[in-house]
Amino acid sequence: MQPSATPSGSPAGPSSGPRYDERLTAPRSWWVITALVALSGGLLLLPLGAVPMLGGLIVAGALAATAVSSYGSARIRVVAGSLVAGDARIPVSALGEAEVLDAEEARAWRSHKADPRAYMLLRSYVPTAVRVTVTDPEDPTPYVYVSTRDPRALVAALDAVRTV
Repeated sequence: MQPSATPSGSPAGPSSGPRYDERLTAPRSWWVITALVALSGGLLLLPLGAVPMLGGLIVAGALAATAVSSYGSARIRVVAGSLVAGDARIPVSALGEAEVLDAEEARAWRSHKADPRAYMLLRSYVPTAVRVTVTDPEDPTPYVYVSTRDPRALVAALDAVRTV
């Protein structure tokens, strides 16, 4: 699913719908692996008969699908004056400048430039990201790192909320 931004002509105050909404879904290759895990579960129980094999197939497939779906369902939104990234809800007023990170910069901020105190919603299968500094003096988090497929739209949504 692609990110969606509210059209610039529509009024979008703090109480209106989201200015930005993106769901980071798992790639198709992960679902192929899920099917292979289900098949493995079935083959593992094949020597016990057809019914246990079917049970193994269903249980292994359900467990693998649940794991892939829960990990891959991270949601990023800019709504009601806040950045909602996964479980975190951060008021835009507590955020500073947002920086668009290309694939190379995003990799650097995920590895050697990373601060362990930062809040990171990262997904390895999404190459680009946004890094937003946290300006709240009472918050020890230096920045928020969010993997996103459309970093420019996310930064534009944050800037639009900041200027309202």
